[in-house]
Amino acid sequence: MKRLLLHEKYPHILLGVFILFWLLLALNPVSRTAWAAENILTILFLVFLIATYRKYQFSPVSYTLIFVFLILHTLGSYYTYSSFPLFELLKEPLSLERNHYDRVIHYLFGVLMFLPAFELVALRIEKFWRYLLAFIILSACVGVFEVIEYIVVFVSHSEIVGTYYLGMQGDQWDAQKDMLLGMLGALTMWFVLWLREKQITEIAKKERRTRKR
Repeated sequence: MKRLLLHEKYPHILLGVFILFWLLLALNPVSRTAWAAENILTILFLVFLIATYRKYQFSPVSYTLIFVFLILHTLGSYYTYSSFPLFELLKEPLSLERNHYDRVIHYLFGVLMFLPAFELVALRIEKFWRYLLAFIILSACVGVFEVIEYIVVFVSHSEIVGTYYLGMQGDQWDAQKDMLLGMLGALTMWFVLWLREKQITEIAKKERRTRKR
């Protein structure tokens, strides 16, 4: 009974921790303008999760993955993706021309959000098509986000937004690379889940053979 109650409260605990974390980082971000632009989708996404919670719940693992991604994104919005401290420190020793925090987060978006997307399309269809649909959804999200970035910069006419929110850092192929990394992240998680599912199937087969004997 205690485990059941903990399971039911787990999403609420994660939400509470994230809101507290978000509020603390909202006090004094490096660039208020860039922070506001980055957090519009965060707020809309949280509203969506809260509004649909009674009708549909993700697994505890999915909520954990979503929580981790939102934490990482919130850190990016606080420091700005173009100036994340850790990757600034890595620039000189690794001879990097740009801050790669945004690249890492685009890849992790595919990794961390694949399972939630997979559960979202868990319809009565073959598993391959569920994997494919989850991959298509994430690929579309990455593409849509790049378009939204461009629209925000175009409408705002703000040099600050263009520098810290769009975060091209002089790379004309920035959007394409971000999309590719998001798709590679999704493919990575697809492969991991496929391996796990295959292992579970093999274990189940062995157990059935043992019972027959």
